[in-house]
Amino acid sequence: MPVAPGLIAELTARGETVGVAESLTGGLVVATLVDVPGASAVVRGGVVAYATPIKHEILGVDAELLDAKGAVDPEVARQMAAGVRIAMSVDGAPATWGISTTGVAGPDPQDGMPVGTVFVGIASANGAEAYELHLDGDREAIRHATVSELLARMSSTLRGRE
Repeated sequence: MPVAPGLIAELTARGETVGVAESLTGGLVVATLVDVPGASAVVRGGVVAYATPIKHEILGVDAELLDAKGAVDPEVARQMAAGVRIAMSVDGAPATWGISTTGVAGPDPQDGMPVGTVFVGIASANGAEAYELHLDGDREAIRHATVSELLARMSSTLRGRE
């Protein structure tokens, strides 16, 4: 069963909002969410921070971290998620949640990380977490699996806060 409709319904019921920061998924997370009728009530928007400097300039990811570790790192995922909450502020109020993706879709390794290494981030006012994924398949399969894993983890996070 697709996760996105349930996630949108849960966020709507709670009166909560989400902002999305994407790298390897290139907009697939936002596209998946807004495919659900009623998503406009909770999805504030997204940033495709595909180029590493955008992660710093738009999302506020620490430049020294990016220089030292590259874009494929759990702390980068955490900072992207936290940064997009702020970037998606309306009338001074950040989005309730920020979620993020960064990783290696292939076909070549990046920043010393093998293909299929992905970090997804989930942030709220209470802090940010990152989750490491090791995914198999070609570029398309890895990108779609990243979306599924992130949305499933976000749903699980919401269930844990009931």
